[in-house]
Amino acid sequence: MAFVALWCMVSCSQKKEQVTQDDVAVIERSDGSLPAIDDERYQSEETDRQLSVEEEQEPSYDDDDDTDIDYRHEGRHPIEVRHVDDEAPAASNDLLAVRGGQRGRVLKREGYTTSYNAEWRIPNWVAWSLSRDHATGPYKRQGVSYHEDVEVAEPRATLDDYKGSHYSRGHMCPSGDNKWDAKAQDQSFLLTNMCPQDRTLNGGDWNELEMRCRRWAERYGEVYIVAGPIVSKSNPETIGRNHVVVPDKFFKVVLCTEGTPRALGFIYDNRQDHHKKMREYVVSVDEVERITGLDFFSALPDDVERRIEEHADLDKWK
Repeated sequence: MAFVALWCMVSCSQKKEQVTQDDVAVIERSDGSLPAIDDERYQSEETDRQLSVEEEQEPSYDDDDDTDIDYRHEGRHPIEVRHVDDEAPAASNDLLAVRGGQRGRVLKREGYTTSYNAEWRIPNWVAWSLSRDHATGPYKRQGVSYHEDVEVAEPRATLDDYKGSHYSRGHMCPSGDNKWDAKAQDQSFLLTNMCPQDRTLNGGDWNELEMRCRRWAERYGEVYIVAGPIVSKSNPETIGRNHVVVPDKFFKVVLCTEGTPRALGFIYDNRQDHHKKMREYVVSVDEVERITGLDFFSALPDDVERRIEEHADLDKWK
């Protein structure tokens, strides 16, 4: 770990002059809890793992009933996919700086950092680190309400935009990764950390990946995560009076520097007709970068970054 950190310091000083005006932000620490996994190879291990009843029953998805009001916009709205002229973030050479993609306003929270897209009313990406110490905690989601982010200008996403839309308010940085701090938990429910997400996906395979990441944090000591939407249509579907954009897909990339550095990428369609094994969603980090236009883990030494981003092997993660 110390060796990797030394490489990163050298690499960062060499790359200082290469920083652009695109999104660059430092990933903050976060936390969560660890339920079960889907692949057969983990079943016997999971049988031995003793989970509390509370953790097994606690949802990490939006299970509120919002069917009382129907503000859904059935048609498509003329939202051109382009760079948003929001304030440019400060340059950073940190290990987990995120660069490129849609321009947005970078907002630093207690448990994560997000690049907010004012035109789409959703984040471009949300980034955080999850340590073993933050893999659980006393500050659970019960009693915490979803709320508007008054730090961003109107028009912005509101609670009414989601009502009757048939989409969940899908956390990008999950509530379960923020149990370590009351403020972090509260900020995880800001709508600038949410995207309209298929309800079955939100409570199903996406939730399973969130739980797996918490398991990895406990096992390896710390993992680094970036998640966000993929909007590929020039006229995307929107919901609500504020025309909150509905993503076509979602991505997540995960880095572990313990021992031999390794990374995985995941891409999920914004729907779930049936449960799939996690390995069916796995792609290389290079593939996620190609689709999103984002650059992850650029502060790693070039040879390390190239090696870990070219390949994706779930079997190397236990």
